[in-house]
This record gives sequence, structure tokens and C-alpha cells, in this order.
Amino acid sequence: MPYDEAVEKFDPVFGLEVHVELGTATKMFCGCSTVFGAEPNTQTCPTCLGMPGALPVVNELGVEGAIRIGLALNCSIAPWSRFARKNYFYPDMPKNFQTSQYDEPICFDGYLDVEVDGETIRVGIERAHMEEDTGKSLHVGGATGRIQGASHSLVDYNRAGIPLIEIVTKPVEGIGARTPQVARAVVGEIREIVRGLGVSEARMERGQLRCDANLSLRRSPDVPFGTRSETKNVNSLRSVERAFTYEIRRQAALLTDGGTVVQETRHFHEDNGSTTSGRIKEEAEDYRYFPEPDLVPVAPPAEWVQKLRAALPERPSERRRRLQSEWGFSDKDMASAVGAGAVDLIEATVAAGTTSDTARKWWLGELARRANENGLDLDAQGVTPAQIAELQSLVDSGRLNDKLARQVLEGVLAGEGSPTEVVQARGLEVVSDTGALSAAVDEAIAANPDVADKIRAGKVAAAGALVGAVMKATKGSADAKTVRDLILEKLGTV
Repeated sequence: MPYDEAVEKFDPVFGLEVHVELGTATKMFCGCSTVFGAEPNTQTCPTCLGMPGALPVVNELGVEGAIRIGLALNCSIAPWSRFARKNYFYPDMPKNFQTSQYDEPICFDGYLDVEVDGETIRVGIERAHMEEDTGKSLHVGGATGRIQGASHSLVDYNRAGIPLIEIVTKPVEGIGARTPQVARAVVGEIREIVRGLGVSEARMERGQLRCDANLSLRRSPDVPFGTRSETKNVNSLRSVERAFTYEIRRQAALLTDGGTVVQETRHFHEDNGSTTSGRIKEEAEDYRYFPEPDLVPVAPPAEWVQKLRAALPERPSERRRRLQSEWGFSDKDMASAVGAGAVDLIEATVAAGTTSDTARKWWLGELARRANENGLDLDAQGVTPAQIAELQSLVDSGRLNDKLARQVLEGVLAGEGSPTEVVQARGLEVVSDTGALSAAVDEAIAANPDVADKIRAGKVAAAGALVGAVMKATKGSADAKTVRDLILEKLGTV
């Protein structure tokens, strides 16, 4: 069903479960390393593999990270909380249960303000609780990378046991057609918060921040919530927006045709923006929660919580206002940067040595265009702020013009090295030596005698046509000013 028709017929209600991997050096309940990218199953031990007799010990920095996230989300911090066992079987959960928190989370009853289209929207936070991450399954032999059609599966337990904070929002109502945009803004704001706190890099392409997107539709705000679907492990801001857009259209078409929405988990497909059914969604009682007998309750002293509260950094909204003032951006420019997820990138590019205007030009211009074409978030393209600053310095020094700079960027994105290395390898530097350009200028004059006559007659503006011819002949590597000066000199107008 077309989106506009869907939101006209139905009232969407959404919720988010955002999972944040903490950037601690060791796992939540053992001393295994959490470094990303290690060989499979090399960062494991009897505890995170669930071997008989192995006992867990709580990571203090994991608790601290949870409290700091809760405080930043305006939550109350429980003076006493405890872990529970969430029982289920899946190959990537080696213990056959996940150590999590159930009815007594460490953080609860908070809120988060996000700005969308100039309006501040308050989203309630139900809870933020501690748990451990699962391992990672790789399904081999199928066309989709999923278990259906695969010939066999492999499991890497390096990620099993990494500290994870799950942030659960309260149902968000009354947003209407803006539901996908607000959901994206919430995830983006949480990402900014945890990065600002320094508790996680929150790199979504690495799974360090991912979310489950819950959606239900109802005919009117006056009736109870509809049956919800839960789209699992959405791992980019763009995909959050697309997943909600698709689910609104899918559920609206289903309900309009007289069907019913099934409470289930669904998978999001990056290639076409659709979701497909996963499994019937369990209720809480299906997990047979019970208190974890091998871990003592967590009772953070009030003095410690107050110390952590006092040390919180500036909030993302305050930081954006400060940066906007420092950069001299208009409200529209800043809104564009926020909407594209470019604020951190622009700040880092400025810190690397370029101006805010040139940083914005690159990230919201050429790089935003490429990101949209390739279906990627802006920061997932493989180019760093330091490389963009280096590229701009080559332009500022006259070694590159804009056309050549874009070719150099292509090389950087292709993994050919730094901008300077790409310039050297591809021979893309601007040619400003008059001797090297003289022959190309002579050829352009000879090939365009009518234009040359106009210039000799005093119509200097006509030189642009000859400059263009030389630039084409030199594949954009000539310095345009030098070429123009040579043309005027050769035609006797200077």
C-alpha cells in the first residue's frame, strides 16, 4: 500500500529496543578480550562458553557504563538490581541461557528529547538494563546468508559475553507519518549519547549498536494498540527509517484486506528495504526467567551514582548548539548535518585541519551523494575525516582542482591509500608548468580559429571556450588560471 494512504488510514505506534555494546577491554562476566576482528573463537574461555563449574564475575566498568547511559537518558538508577537467566536455545548462545536483567533493571523510567523538522519530541525510556551479547552465526551455502537454504552453519563465540546495554523505549504514539523519521532520530541520538560518554564506539556496521524495531497499527488513537511486529537487528540509521516505512505499508495493506498481523520477529533486507517473517515472537514467560544464582545483586552506592552524574559530558543537543555557533552554520545547514548524521564527521574533519564550510561541502555534497547511491550511512563508506582534511589541503595548496579531487576521492574509497598516495599513484596532480601546457594551448588555438579571432579582437571572455578545450585535452589536470594566462599571452591580449 502507498505510504501516504497507509498513514491516512492507520495510526502507527512504535517502540525501539536499542542494543549498545560497551567498549570495555574485557567481557561482562570473564576476562576474555573484546578486540574486534580477531580470528574466530580465539577470545573465549570456560566462563563465556558456559562450561560446567565456570563461575561469572561482574565487570565493574560494565556496570559503570550502564549507569552513565541511564543518567544520560534521564533514568532513575535502581539502588538494588540483579541479573536473571533468560532461557532459550540457539547455537550462538553457548550456555543455552543469556545472563540479562528482567524485572529489576539497573536503569528505568527515563526520557529522551529528539528534534525532527524543528519540533522537539519527547520519547519515554522504559528501561536500560545490562546483559551479555551472543555469539555470531554464519550460514554458508545459501543465496541469502540466512539459515534457509544454507548447507551448513558456523559459529564464532568471540562476541559471546561482551557487555551489552539494552535500551527499551516506551510506546511512542501520535507521530503519524513522521514515525520512520522520529525512530531514526531516536537511534541517532542514542548513538551520539554513547559516543559522547565514551562508553562505546557505536559503529553500527560492526554491530556495536543495533536495534529491534517494533511497530503496530490501529484504526484510531482512541482504540487499543494493535498487534506488533519486531524487525530484528537493524544496523544502520537509514535502515531504521526504511524498516519502519516498509512495515507501515505492509501492515496497512494486510489489515485493509481483512487479514491479521501476527506477533513475530522479522528480518530486514538491505537490498530492497523489505522485511520477511522470522519466527513467532515469544512472550516473557516463554523465556522462563529466574534470578541468576551465580551473581550477587548490583547495589551501586548513591555517592558513586552522584559522582558519575556530576561527570556527565554535555548533552548532544547542547553540543550541537555550541558547534553551530562555532561553525557559523544557519539553522538549515545544521539541520541538514544532523539529519545526515554528519555532525561528528564534520567536527572530526575540522579538528584534522580544515574549515567547517569545506568539511560540510564534502560530507553533505559528494559523500552524501555516494552514500545515497550505495545505500550506506554517511560514516560507513570507508573514508575518514582525516583523509577528507588531507584531500582538502591538496586542493588548498593548488595541487588538485575540484575535478581531480573527486577522482582522488574515488581512489581513497576504493582502498588505494591516502589522498596523497592516490595522487602519486594515479598521476592526478594539477599541471601548472607553462612549458608542459604550451603545446596543449597551441593545439586548442589551432583547432578553434574563430574563437581565437574573437579574443584577438578584444573579446577576452571567449577565452573560456579555449580553457575548456585544454582542460578536456589534459583530462582536467591543467591549472585553469595558468591556461587562461597562456592563451591571452599567445593571442597578444596581455
